[in-house]
Amino acid sequence: MSVPSSTMNGTSRKAVLPASERVLPTAVLALCAMLVLWEIWLAPIRQGGSWLALKALPLGLALPGLFRRLPYTRQWLSLLLPLYAAEGIVRAWTEPGRIRVLALAEMVLALVAFIAIMAVARGSRRSPAKGAD
Repeated sequence: MSVPSSTMNGTSRKAVLPASERVLPTAVLALCAMLVLWEIWLAPIRQGGSWLALKALPLGLALPGLFRRLPYTRQWLSLLLPLYAAEGIVRAWTEPGRIRVLALAEMVLALVAFIAIMAVARGSRRSPAKGAD
């Protein structure tokens, strides 16, 4: 029985995604889930939840494109994520207690996702140059 050489030395035939390609959908999914939980259960503006949970909808709509690694999705998401970071900054500055912690988490997740988008864009810009040699 012959074993392919790629499995003998421990390498896989599947291409390994760069860390930024794995971090981006994870951060957006975590941000989307946190926003929904925040406005419905953790610290809603009104008892029983609020319509502000709908602010997570654009992030949810971006997830299929992020999982398929579509550049267009990353482009429009890079324009949207600074708004979430700005909301996190404003609410962390003005709100007390638990809301401040949630706002800081929103800010961090939005910034992590934005940095991941920039890293993916930088990596994809370098890819064609390697094949041109």
